[in-house]
Amino acid sequence: MTARVVVADDQAVVREGIVMLLGLLPGIEVVGSAKDGEEAVAQVAEHAPDVVLMDLRMPRCDGVEATRRIREEFPGTQVVVLTTFADDDSLFPALRAGARGYLTKDAGGDEIVRAVEAVLSGEAGLSPTVQRRLLEQVTTGPPAAGVGGAEAKPPDGMTPREAEVLVLIAEGMSNADIARALHISQATVKSHINNLFAKAGLRDRAQAVRYAYMRGLVRPPGRSFT
Repeated sequence: MTARVVVADDQAVVREGIVMLLGLLPGIEVVGSAKDGEEAVAQVAEHAPDVVLMDLRMPRCDGVEATRRIREEFPGTQVVVLTTFADDDSLFPALRAGARGYLTKDAGGDEIVRAVEAVLSGEAGLSPTVQRRLLEQVTTGPPAAGVGGAEAKPPDGMTPREAEVLVLIAEGMSNADIARALHISQATVKSHINNLFAKAGLRDRAQAVRYAYMRGLVRPPGRSFT
């Protein structure tokens, strides 16, 4: 399947370069480009793309606000951030706004294709650098009081199986990996994920990772629970 993509970046040279690169990649068709967030939202309304590759720091309407509007108004379109910055001030607002992927502009073509494929299959399209930063952030706070790790009582009314799936998500497994590990179908995995997301009020896998660590379902590296 060919993924229909809109590119949003305020720098014309960068934007045209990304469009040119995407035109050479298999499985991607560029259907529009935008020089700011307002144009990005308009392009989504006009073309109904599968994915927007979104810069963050743009005039009129920045990438975070454009992401929020796109995810609210056009939920069938996923957003992958493609930016120069991987700092906390850029990363976490973008994820909270609904971005499902986050890459820096030094990403190669293969990495962009993997991120697009990931978000279209319901996974998180995060670069290794961003994954490490997200993991560092969610492991800096103490686990919830009284929680003793993955063997503790599942929170928020989850079943033990749903909690087990959540732990595997936090360990970076894809739906296919989880299905193989638990000897169940991918459809069953998706059902468990939908249920645990609803019970915990989670929107995406990035939030699920943070939730699992903060609830003490997964032990941060180098830390033991007392």
